[in-house]
Parts: sequence; structure tokens; C-alpha cells
Amino acid sequence: MTLTQLNAFVLVARLGSVRAAASALGVSEPAVSQALTALRNYLGDSLITRGPAGMTLTPGGSRLLATASQIVVLGAEAHAAVRAAQGAPEQLRVVATSAFAEFMVGPLIEAFTRRFGASIEVSTGVAASGEHAVLVANRLADVAFGPGGAGENSMPVETEPIFKYRLVVVAAGHSRMRGPAKQWRWLVDPSGTDPGSATARLLARLGIPEDNIGVLPSQTAAWAAAADGTGVAPAIEHLVSQQLRRGELSLVEMPGLPAEECWYATFLERDYRSSAAGALRRFLGTPDAMQVMRSPAAGVPPSRFKPPVYVTIWS
Repeated sequence: MTLTQLNAFVLVARLGSVRAAASALGVSEPAVSQALTALRNYLGDSLITRGPAGMTLTPGGSRLLATASQIVVLGAEAHAAVRAAQGAPEQLRVVATSAFAEFMVGPLIEAFTRRFGASIEVSTGVAASGEHAVLVANRLADVAFGPGGAGENSMPVETEPIFKYRLVVVAAGHSRMRGPAKQWRWLVDPSGTDPGSATARLLARLGIPEDNIGVLPSQTAAWAAAADGTGVAPAIEHLVSQQLRRGELSLVEMPGLPAEECWYATFLERDYRSSAAGALRRFLGTPDAMQVMRSPAAGVPPSRFKPPVYVTIWS
């Protein structure tokens, strides 16, 4: 029985699928399946069964989950302790939903590291909102940004609101949409496939059929396609304000819009956070952080830009 096998089991049990666990670990699905099979053979228990309602823990799997979670956490803490003893930079692992990652993570982390003052190694990744609490609780991430959503009560995590924004729908400048919204072509970034995102909830509320939804690589690409007259796109109002002023895009008036939404940050509980994660949590309440989230494209003057962040993209 190995730490890798236990880690795979915990993530499959918490996230509900081998695919989600493989994505969180940054490995292939066969690798997760092989680790889970080896653990089952060693313990003589199937641990997880698949039925019509999805994956279910066996009695043995239910008992193992709590212990395995503790072992995984201890393994992460042991790794951090050895890195500290070697004088390695402190790690800060950040995950976010696709929209937050596209616009906010880079400017926020750059502004934070300017103030933190200590050596820090940052890695960033994209994860669905439903995975955030699990990734943080199992030490695969130090902070997760997205639409919120509490984890299980047994998870030592805290989720706090950090920034309110307004969700709108945009189309090509001066265009007038005809017919019901269900018949329009809807252009979304990958967050449109995340059931917990504001975009997915809007599409569900409007009853948009899947055939009328097009998923583009990013929100920027979705807005550009909307500006070309291809369809309509959900948008964060303050991030498209310049396109609206220039007339490249126009607001589509719809009942319930603009909708008030909020971004959240999920951290470990205070007693378990690293010093970098604790400092980031405090930074998020500062005027500097608020300004970055209000205007992330503003950047920083070249004379103040010092890249102390080593970024590894994983998902």
C-alpha cells in the first residue's frame, strides 16, 4: 500500500470519478485506475462500486476514507517539511475556474508576490468548482478561486467571498436579438460546462438546449465571436466595459440581468495554512487586490515588474 494509491482512492471517492481524480493529479485515467486496483488487491476489498446512481463506497471503503485522507495530508506536510529544511522556496499552489484563471490569477499573484517579500514558488491550474474544496483539503492546492460552494463538513476548509461582480449577456454592437433566448447561439468559455459556474447556472435557468451552446477556448474568444455577430455571450460586466464603450459589443436586455454574482476563495482552516497561503488570504482584503480584480488588464509599470513567480500550468 503506497501514498500514491491512497491519494488516488481519496480523490476518486471525493470527486466521484476516475476522470476527475486523474485531472486533479495531472495523470492519465489508466494510472489512477491501476493505483486503485492495486489498493483493492492489497486490502481485499473493492472499496468503491459503480451503480446507476454513480460511485458508492463499500463499508470498508467508508472506513478507509477518513484514515486515508489523514495519511495523504501527513504525506503533503512531510514533503513541505523536507523542502523547508532544504531551504527551498515555499510553495503556493493555486487553482481556479477557467474565467477567474483567464483574467485574475496572473495579476493577483504578481501583485501579491511584490508585497509578500519572501521566496515563493507558485503553480497555477484550472479546476471545476466542485473540485475546489477537495483539492484544498487534500493539499493539492493551497487556495482555490471560483463561485464558491461548501465542501463536506469533515473537510478543514474555509470559503470566503472576495469580490462581487455583475453577469450580463453581450452581442455585436447595435444588434437586436430576435426570437426567444432558447433559439439564439450561445457562446461560452469552458466554465459554461461547469455546473457550479454563474454561466452554467444562467444557461440552465434559461433552458438553453445543448445544441445551441458553443464552447470556445476562453471568455475573450467568446466575446470576440459575439462581436463578430456569431451569437451572444455571457460576460462579466466590468471586464467588457471598454468593448461596450467602443460599440464593439452591446448589452442584451433580459429579465433577471444584470445578475449579481460573487467570486470566492477557499483556503485550509487557519491552523493548517502555510504562511504564504495565510498572507495571500490577508492580501485579498486589501485595496490593491480589489483594484486588480476591478481592472486586471491594467497591468503594472515596467519599472515595477519583477517576475518572482515560477508558474507551472496543470489541470
